[in-house]
Amino acid sequence: MLVDKKKTKSAEVPTSSLADIAFLILIFFLISSTMNVDKGVTLTLPGIEQETKIKSKNISNILISAEGNVMFDEQLVDIPVIRELVREKLYENENQIFSLKPVAETEYEIYIRVLDQIKQGGAKKISLAEPDF
Repeated sequence: MLVDKKKTKSAEVPTSSLADIAFLILIFFLISSTMNVDKGVTLTLPGIEQETKIKSKNISNILISAEGNVMFDEQLVDIPVIRELVREKLYENENQIFSLKPVAETEYEIYIRVLDQIKQGGAKKISLAEPDF
């Protein structure tokens, strides 16, 4: 009596197309994902115009030191206070110009925080002065 022996197949996963599948999945995720791009600070710069004289009472000077100290019209202030000072100045004179002048060693974080406070205070006319070297 003959007994038929069944041949057992080994359970192998075909790996010949594994690289192709991995490459296709990689391409799929690259195409379907989005990239966040920092856009930076948006500023509208004026065009070329003739120089006009501005009265000193219409300009508020904001100075930033290398240590992060802020002077608003020759008065040492904290950064969160700038918003209210800007609002007060604009209430007195709606054509007030705010001149922001840092020193060369000022950190960008502090510079941007001060600029944000000026904008949040409602200022539309902001002058960015060149840093002292």
